[in-house]
Amino acid sequence: MLDLIPSLNGWAPALARQRFAVATIVRASGSVPRPVGTSMLVADGGVVLGSLSGGCVEGAVVAAALESLDDGVTRLETFGFSAEDAFAAGLTCGGELDVHIEPANMSDGCALGKALRQLAAYPPDKPLALVRKLDLRREGGGSSAVVIPEPGSASVSGHPELAALLDMLPDTLPDMGGGAKAGRARAARLESFLRSGATGVLNLAGAGLCVGDARVLVESRLAAPRLLVFGANDFSAALVPAAKPLGYHVTLVDARPAFAGQARFRTADEVVAAWPHQYLAAEAAAGRVDGRTVICVLTHDPKFDLPLLETALGLDTAFIGALGSRRSHVQRVDALLDRGVPPGRIAGLHSPLGLDLGAVTPAEVAVSVLAELIAARNKAASRQPLRETSGPIHRQAAPSADTPAPAPINVKHQEIVWT
Repeated sequence: MLDLIPSLNGWAPALARQRFAVATIVRASGSVPRPVGTSMLVADGGVVLGSLSGGCVEGAVVAAALESLDDGVTRLETFGFSAEDAFAAGLTCGGELDVHIEPANMSDGCALGKALRQLAAYPPDKPLALVRKLDLRREGGGSSAVVIPEPGSASVSGHPELAALLDMLPDTLPDMGGGAKAGRARAARLESFLRSGATGVLNLAGAGLCVGDARVLVESRLAAPRLLVFGANDFSAALVPAAKPLGYHVTLVDARPAFAGQARFRTADEVVAAWPHQYLAAEAAAGRVDGRTVICVLTHDPKFDLPLLETALGLDTAFIGALGSRRSHVQRVDALLDRGVPPGRIAGLHSPLGLDLGAVTPAEVAVSVLAELIAARNKAASRQPLRETSGPIHRQAAPSADTPAPAPINVKHQEIVWT
């Protein structure tokens, strides 16, 4: 649903005057173009906002949504590939989707409608989360939906509506007197998921249990990760605007005001004239550098590069890369070792920076750098041409320890079993 925020404000007046249904992907497997949490609104008359599959199943989803509006029934529809209906209501790319379709309206009694009104009031880049209890009920009223501002610091105890949503879930250990303990455990799991910025369907019924009414869809979006680009030159002029569509908050830093102040760098979110290592150390001390921060060193000048990399390699970041030739990299490594930087830290440096695409021009180098960055943040990436690989194209990376993304293990009819 969060993907619709840029368009919701314009749709809110129309939605206030009519019924609509919300169709949301709650399971995706194989080669599918859109992830879990992607939503589409279908209003009376078939007017649509959003897309679930780039065209493969939209027609069938709209038809099911209009039926849901007519009878008030919340549905779970499965769309997948089959040789017989590949070009009818199926995914010709070979994937499979489960789509939760729920009728809603903007009345005060509809929690989903209320959540939509709240989301419409926020800017597109605001850190937000939406938690929905996925009911499959045959009577009106809609399922519970709660909007959480600033999910990076979310707490169930500090949010009465979220606590009430969890209280609606079935007791997890009713026969063992463990309800309170289990309640704390599922609250902690939900908080961890929210704070990670992850999206997925959680079964909060407890270990070993699969209770349909305990499924919640969590969409969480943190503040944009930072991309710190050091060095104002032709390569950074190409990299800065190219990185913006990937969702980064981009800062360009150069010690020379005459270079940093050029008009070609105005697409950056911030332009800073400061010594690179001093700026990075100050940002880290202020808590503005974290495990999602990306650092790209493009200065190609030892008096800037070495103190900057020495500082950067001592921080917990997502990615540190430095532009330069293989010869420059060897000299850089020797100099960093002389400065006392541990070899294990230096081994994490992406240098020479970029994937081997045969890039020459600044624009091509920017593509090469971003290609390596995307591959580095996606552990499932093979870095091979797709025609030389097998299996689904849209592969999901295994969740890290601090991002407890759930994995669907079985789907039958309208009952989802999650682990």
